[in-house]
Amino acid sequence: MKRTSRLLGAVSIVPLIALGASPALAAGTDAGTTIQNTVSVSYQVGGVTQNDQEATDEFVVDRKIDLTVAEVGGTQTVVSPGSTQQVTTFQVTNLSNDTADFGLTVDQQAGGAGAFGGTDNFDTTNTLIYVDTDGDGDWTDEVAVTYIDELAPDETRTIFVVSDVPIDQVTGDVATVILTATAYAGGTAGSQGALLATSATNTVDAVDTVLADGAGETDAQYDGAFSAADDYVVSAAALTVTKISSVIEDPVSGTTNPKAIPGATIQYCISVTNAAGSATATGVNVTDDVPTGLTYTDTNFPVSTNSTSCDVAGATGTGSYADPTVSGTLDDIAAGETRTLIFQAIID
Repeated sequence: MKRTSRLLGAVSIVPLIALGASPALAAGTDAGTTIQNTVSVSYQVGGVTQNDQEATDEFVVDRKIDLTVAEVGGTQTVVSPGSTQQVTTFQVTNLSNDTADFGLTVDQQAGGAGAFGGTDNFDTTNTLIYVDTDGDGDWTDEVAVTYIDELAPDETRTIFVVSDVPIDQVTGDVATVILTATAYAGGTAGSQGALLATSATNTVDAVDTVLADGAGETDAQYDGAFSAADDYVVSAAALTVTKISSVIEDPVSGTTNPKAIPGATIQYCISVTNAAGSATATGVNVTDDVPTGLTYTDTNFPVSTNSTSCDVAGATGTGSYADPTVSGTLDDIAAGETRTLIFQAIID
């Protein structure tokens, strides 16, 4: 490093005086700050005090680039198959001693362990990035971006990664997404600066750059980037539908060992069961066309819904019939529960 000084005479006392240093923040003294130091030497000749001799040195503080990206919440984002605009949240913190722009990219992990459990086995779609510019925690009032603009030293910005989930995913499927922030030069609002790299030489009177970041999820140390991962985990309903028919009565034997002859009454029971450990199924609607050769009847009871078995006595709701379709809406079906739709028809 180049230094400027003047040759001194006989040296007696050397007090050091530091001038012009900026207060240090967590990120350190601001890049571009001029650090000046003046030394003063007093002495005597023949017992007579002479004029003090001084020398001054100064240099410019260089730019140290450091950052972190952290997932927010510490848990997987639970999603449903086919759901859209599902959000994972991160925070990017500028630990540098200078304002910087940070390019943002999202990658889909290709297999391997999820960030918080399970194994990555699918990719989300239509992934976009939003920056919480107003700090209200809401991504819907922001516009999708590809970088953070003008992030000051020691400042943190919340990032929302928003994705869609394919319809065919099942409970336990995991999609791991990786957000990477990469440092670019700041200084011009509304425009992403140049990609930063460690300076090859040290220029005393100019701002050099040193990449000082750590290694993240997929990036290396001192590469001007940092990455973190989060998971989408699928919670789906696993519905099983069964349909059975029973002969209730016939015109010859009545209800005693009835047979499926013309005029006999057939009872249909459609059961919808949600497997244990599944998400609750909502908005369950059952439709069934009365087959040719049968005529719908409500002589004994109308379309009945929400029994937990094929016993109409347990029904708590009714459906409807509009030739030739029987339909009914079932209550929400939680994991391990069954709901039914029951109706009758007469053999022609």
